[in-house]
Amino acid sequence: MTDGDITSHHASPGPAAAAAGTLPYTVRAATEDDLDGIADVYAYYVRESTATLEEVPPGVEFWRERMASTYAEGWPFVVAVDDAGRVVGWAYVGWWRPRPAYRFTVETSIYLLPETAGQGIGGELLGRVVEGAAAAGAREAVAVISSGASPASRRLHERLGFREIGRLTDVGYKHGQWLDTAILQKHLRADADEA
Repeated sequence: MTDGDITSHHASPGPAAAAAGTLPYTVRAATEDDLDGIADVYAYYVRESTATLEEVPPGVEFWRERMASTYAEGWPFVVAVDDAGRVVGWAYVGWWRPRPAYRFTVETSIYLLPETAGQGIGGELLGRVVEGAAAAGAREAVAVISSGASPASRRLHERLGFREIGRLTDVGYKHGQWLDTAILQKHLRADADEA
């Protein structure tokens, strides 16, 4: 999923939008040149929030391996970059579980710089990877959302058709608090021909 047909460009529609803080951005397949930016976006959430239960930000080498394995498995990994080429958000899907029987189910991951929230970037990133996953053969998509995540994350997933199907209570402990995780699921297609 590294071809150009998943690229789109969004320019600020004018001075009023610029005054309102609309950020011109491009959504495209992630490349090795984006690894530092991807790591930086995620590191913010690891250090400053409970949106992820990770406690130590993974380095660039982790993201290099994650990107390579995502593409090798045929799944999409996309970034949003601003006009200066700065990564302002990213999303990808990977296997929900490694056992072969789960091969039609993927888990989504999406993070945006906090100052870019509410500008439509998240919807485009998540929409692209969900569509790409369906095109690559996924039948179900799962999102695991921490109770410490912004409510906007849950709303974004729900707007794209994800529904809560379960909740694990007090399964994480970070920054002095116990955290739940909600499991959301979206049905992508009905025709998994393989048995």
